[in-house]
Amino acid sequence: MALPYEKSSTGDRAINEIQKVLRKFGCQQFGSMVDDERKEIRVYFKYRNRQISIPASMSGYAAMWLKEHPYSSRMRKSKIDHEREAMNVASIAVYSILRDYIKGQITAVETGILSFEGCFLGQILIGNTGKTFLELAQADQKLLPSPEVDNDA
Repeated sequence: MALPYEKSSTGDRAINEIQKVLRKFGCQQFGSMVDDERKEIRVYFKYRNRQISIPASMSGYAAMWLKEHPYSSRMRKSKIDHEREAMNVASIAVYSILRDYIKGQITAVETGILSFEGCFLGQILIGNTGKTFLELAQADQKLLPSPEVDNDA
């Protein structure tokens, strides 16, 4: 079974579509960044003096891809090459996921379903700290449990 977005063909097209949606919505600034150390992609934009930073994990998608496509010694590649392929697939898929996420959130704001802050509160950057409200609530203030903690266990 194929994973959603695993057959996506280009991250560049998705980034261009994100930028187009955000410009049409009235965002003043836009950028994206790949953080190879943290294995994540970040999309940044500014809307009415609100700076937004949306991180997306490539390693999370790659792990899911590896689960769906486990390595076998019968493959004509090494396990390391198979893991690299997982990260390559993830790096493209995550851009498409971000495109659809941002498009959905902006549509919710434009149609009055949610406020801008309601859609992006967790990703709004706080002043010059470089931290988002979500990071503040989780790590600094401990208002929310860490996402790694499984409370149902």
